[in-house]
Amino acid sequence: MSEKRFIDAIRDGLREEMAADAAVFLIGQDIGVNGGVFRVTDGLLEKFEAGRIIDSPLAESGMVGVAIGAAMNGMRPVVEIQFADFIFPAFNQVVSEAARMYYRTNGDFTVPMVIRAPYGGGARGGLYHSQSVEAYFAHVPGLKVVVPSNPHDAKGLLKSAIRDDNPVLFFEHKLAYNTVRGEISDGDYTVPIGEAVVSREGQHISLISYGLSVHHCLEAAETLSAEGISCEVVDLRTVRPLDTVTILESVKKTGRVCIVHEDNLTGGVGAEVAAIIAKDGFEFLDAPVQRVAAPDVPSFPYNPGLEDVLLPGPTDIVRAAKELAAY
Repeated sequence: MSEKRFIDAIRDGLREEMAADAAVFLIGQDIGVNGGVFRVTDGLLEKFEAGRIIDSPLAESGMVGVAIGAAMNGMRPVVEIQFADFIFPAFNQVVSEAARMYYRTNGDFTVPMVIRAPYGGGARGGLYHSQSVEAYFAHVPGLKVVVPSNPHDAKGLLKSAIRDDNPVLFFEHKLAYNTVRGEISDGDYTVPIGEAVVSREGQHISLISYGLSVHHCLEAAETLSAEGISCEVVDLRTVRPLDTVTILESVKKTGRVCIVHEDNLTGGVGAEVAAIIAKDGFEFLDAPVQRVAAPDVPSFPYNPGLEDVLLPGPTDIVRAAKELAAY
C-alpha cells in the first residue's frame, strides 16, 4: 500500500492497463509531450512506443470518432477531454454512436472505450472550465458514468472502465487531483462499476453524494457529530448505473436523506436518486428528501467571491441536515 494523490492513482491506472494490454492507447489534446493540461499523463510518452499516446488536433468530435472506430476494431482507446466543458462538440458521437452501437448492430459490435474528463468548479475557471456534465450522459442507455471520490476508487474504477466492453465516461474533479490523498494498492486491483460504498456509518441522516462532494459530506458529518447528529455518508461512485440496493439500505437505516452534488439542482443526478427513494423507500422516510446542489445558473462565475457563494459545500450540508434532524 502507498499513500498517493488522486492524480497519481489515475496515472498508475493508465500505465498499468497500457502495460498489460497492447490494445489500450490514449488520445487527447497535449497528452503526449506536455502530459496533459493537468499533467495526468506526464511521463507516459517515455514508457510506451509510438502510437500508444496520440496528441490530437483541437477537435473533440474527431478524437471521439476515431476512438469509436478503433474500439469497434479491437482496440481499447482512452480519450482525454481537456475539460468536461469541451465534451459537447462530441455529444453526437457519444450519444448517437458509441452508446447505441451494440444495440443497433444486434450485438455484432462493442465499443470498449473510456472518455476521461476533469469537471467541476472551485478552480476559478469561469463559465467554460467549471461545468459538471455527468447528468447529461447518465440519462443515456448504453453509457456508464463513473465519478470517483478518492485515489483507491479512482484507480480501481478506471481499470474496470478500460476493461469494460461498453463505453464509459469517467469524470475526475479537477480540485481532487492534487488535494485528495489516500492509501491505494501498488498492485493490480479493480473496483466494480455500479457499486456504491458507505464511506462513514451513521444513524440519523443519510448523506448521499459522489465525486469531490463526498469529502464535503464527510466534513459536514464530522461537524454534525459534535452536535449529536450522526450522519451516514454514501459514496455512489457510479451515477449510471446507480446502486439502488445500497441507497435504499441506508434510507431504511436512517429515515432521513440529503443528496449532495455540485451540478445544478434541476434535472441532476440527485433528482433521480430522490425519485428512486420516493418510489421504493417512501415507507422508510421520516422527513422529506433534501437536496443540496448548485443553483440553476449557467455555470460558476469567474469572480472568486461569487463562485464561493454558489458552490455547495460543508456549511450548506450542515444547514440542510439540521433542518432534517428537526423533523
